[in-house]
Amino acid sequence: MTTTPDTSPSILIVDDMEENLVALEAVLSSLTQKVVRARSGEEALKAMLREEFAVVLIDVMMPGMNGFETAANIKGLDQTKDVPIILLTGASVDPNYAYRGYTVGAADFLIKPFDPWLLRTKVNVFLDLHRKNRQLAAQAEQLKRLLTSDEQPRGESAPAGGAGEAGAPGQPAAPPVTAPATPPEAQEFRAHSEPAPPVSPGAGDASRLADIAGQLAEVELLLRDAQGTDKERLADRIAELEQAVGRLLVSRGT
Repeated sequence: MTTTPDTSPSILIVDDMEENLVALEAVLSSLTQKVVRARSGEEALKAMLREEFAVVLIDVMMPGMNGFETAANIKGLDQTKDVPIILLTGASVDPNYAYRGYTVGAADFLIKPFDPWLLRTKVNVFLDLHRKNRQLAAQAEQLKRLLTSDEQPRGESAPAGGAGEAGAPGQPAAPPVTAPATPPEAQEFRAHSEPAPPVSPGAGDASRLADIAGQLAEVELLLRDAQGTDKERLADRIAELEQAVGRLLVSRGT
């Protein structure tokens, strides 16, 4: 199966104080991910609409739109609602701040001064989860394309005399009948799954469907490690693919 290139996700840090942004960048520098700055909640929302982020770190105490309001606005947008948020605040704060942070959708809450190792560890967890969810989504989409190409008609038979052969004297040769284009992923998949030579036209189809069903099972195992709305969305897509495989197996009498 073709492997999707791994592009490193970005990290967004939001704080109105320059020294805090510099400190966060220094702590996160060893993760090698791109770190994007925002000096306010409004600036953070604009950045998230322009670029995809794996995690967002937001300072609670900011003028104008504070950290709680920024987090609530992020969770209120369809484009950004699934991005995990870590809220950061000083030690002398209301003890209810942590509870308030979780109610607006934050995934974690850290009190300054925090342990740099602890912050890197928490951020790295969200980076790994982001990569895994993207990989699962790509695999599910790839299997869906394979099933779609397998359900398409095999192509109409060529006219009498064979495609590309000359017809009656004085008439041009009939144009060849072109079968539906097969995606590169399907070509690679069939190269490993089709018997050579097939026993019958139906045998190759059954073998391909059995392999697809096996790959769906592998994706389901990976899906158990996913979390939140991404897990629910991918689970629905996997269920649809399994139903399509079941219908094809029944229609082919396998």
